[in-house]
Amino acid sequence: MVRCLSNRTSTSTCVVFRLARGHRGLYILGMSIWSQIADLVRRTAGSAFMAVFEAVRTFFAGDAETRARVAFSIAIIALSAKMAKADGVVSAAEVRAFQEIFTVPDEEFENVAMVYNLAKQDVAGFDAYARQVGDLFSDEPVILNDVLDALFHIAAADGVVHEAEMEMLQAIAAIFAVADKDFKRLRSQYTEGGEHDPYTVLGASRDWTLQQLRAHYRTLVRDNHPDRLMSRGVPAEFMVLAQDRMAAINAAWDEIGAGSGHSLPSAQGAA
Repeated sequence: MVRCLSNRTSTSTCVVFRLARGHRGLYILGMSIWSQIADLVRRTAGSAFMAVFEAVRTFFAGDAETRARVAFSIAIIALSAKMAKADGVVSAAEVRAFQEIFTVPDEEFENVAMVYNLAKQDVAGFDAYARQVGDLFSDEPVILNDVLDALFHIAAADGVVHEAEMEMLQAIAAIFAVADKDFKRLRSQYTEGGEHDPYTVLGASRDWTLQQLRAHYRTLVRDNHPDRLMSRGVPAEFMVLAQDRMAAINAAWDEIGAGSGHSLPSAQGAA
């Protein structure tokens, strides 16, 4: 099925959306939440899309779980729209990457497209959006890291993170106050052409002892395990990113063990 993210039919805005029935995502954003997002946008974005971010605070007051899901969804759609504007094209691979985070039912596509188009056409820059998102999750820096992770996931979907995309990702990381080691970890995870260092992936130092590395690895496994994220109320949309992150952490841990000539304990053995 061909869907356009714009009323225009230029190649920069028309992409292929394969919304097959039965497509399985980790969490299906059904009519309820997408309709609520659409209603929120229609009520508040008449003059500027920026108003949507502020409205999230009050529109879903009393329902922290829905508020988190809506805020995350709007953040990813709006910032990915700005990222597409930066590099001038939305590829089918980037659309599929978005679908790996969210599964959008066929009947709700127009709501997603509306939010995307409004964000892309809004005169406000991505930095203004990023500041609003950072403010929404000011007390949850781990979620800001997840938003940045999702943007990297989408940007890298076509096999390369373009220069304009990387500059935007760096600027967003600075606005989110993401630690330099965390940004380097994401860059290493998603850019094959860049320097690959398992210590960078783990956010560890080569000067650490094996005991320090093991303790750090146990902390990463505990903090990024999907069950742990779910137990502290992290929206289900984050789970696909958490699974990818755990795979990268375990691969880096195994690589360090192979390079040292020692067989390091796995996540289960290190616990």
